[in-house]
Amino acid sequence: MSARFRVVDAGLQQGRYNIALDQAMLELHQAGAIPDSVRFIHFRPSALVGRHQELSQEVDLEYCRRHGIGVGRRITGGGAIYLDEGQLGWELVFSRRTLGAAPLAEVARRICEAAALGLSGLGIDARFRPRNDIEVDGRKLSGTGGFFDGDSLIYQGTVLVDLDPAAMIGALRIPQAKLAKRGLDSAAARVVTLRELLADATPTISAVEAALLDGFERALGIGFERAALSDAERERAQRLYDESIGREAFVAEIDAPPAGRGVRVGTHAAPGGTIKAYLRCEGDPARRIGHALLTGDFFVAPPRLIYDLEAQLRGVAIEDAAATVEAFFAARPAGTATVGAAEFRRAIEAALAAPPSGD
Repeated sequence: MSARFRVVDAGLQQGRYNIALDQAMLELHQAGAIPDSVRFIHFRPSALVGRHQELSQEVDLEYCRRHGIGVGRRITGGGAIYLDEGQLGWELVFSRRTLGAAPLAEVARRICEAAALGLSGLGIDARFRPRNDIEVDGRKLSGTGGFFDGDSLIYQGTVLVDLDPAAMIGALRIPQAKLAKRGLDSAAARVVTLRELLADATPTISAVEAALLDGFERALGIGFERAALSDAERERAQRLYDESIGREAFVAEIDAPPAGRGVRVGTHAAPGGTIKAYLRCEGDPARRIGHALLTGDFFVAPPRLIYDLEAQLRGVAIEDAAATVEAFFAARPAGTATVGAAEFRRAIEAALAAPPSGD
């Protein structure tokens, strides 16, 4: 075996604390304070949006409040998800060199194929479907995603062991267009659980964990040893929770701008995710971008790249917007994961071509 990973588990936690622990482990791994690790994650009922998504567009906040469902924002990209005790979360935090310094898409494929191999050992035919799903007969059993930050990678997934469809459908605002694209009538038809597939033979959570580790060991050539979370991890996670990730301001940080005059909106649906651009132009005539907001279910590494791009667009003449996007990504060739300059340019061009609100 070429590498050994520590295996840790913090037990059942609310969503925001689990996300804070994600960030703590990533930061401590970057600092060389913890080794390559696998963490198994257990959630109290939670609706979690991706790092760049609009909160109120993705989550029914009133439904979640009424039913005691926590709401949080992940540090990874992708779409909104509902999690509770019926799902098992898993993540790997490790160095680029551990699996070879390959691009993120290649590393993601290897990890997902390894996870699918392990899950197939439970008596199902699990397969990786690009860009980030593990499916059984075309229905999603596990969604995944992650990003590089420096020399460290965090890669996460969930396994649907069991599911309360009513809670998922109530908590999340799933666009009908997304379901129609797959020929589905409801969100519940898009996913499948081990309970549905295996009925009375449904494995325990511990058995699913063992199956995943077996897949990682066989396909990736890595070994494992169980360990406890360090005091440093718990302390940093609590600080991150108290100061940012657990706060309402962080969760609500990205949302659709309030209705008002002059906002142009454009959307581009790419294979790597949908990008929505909100632009407010200024001047007389309005020929410069005064403010830009870029949202969607895409993955970008590192996530802060999007905020840098939004800042870069402010003050740019609208005829220079496309060139600004291309130049921005040309100077950061390792930044993107599932979308790139062309996809962002098209979303921005669609916004610029749209009439401003209120006109």
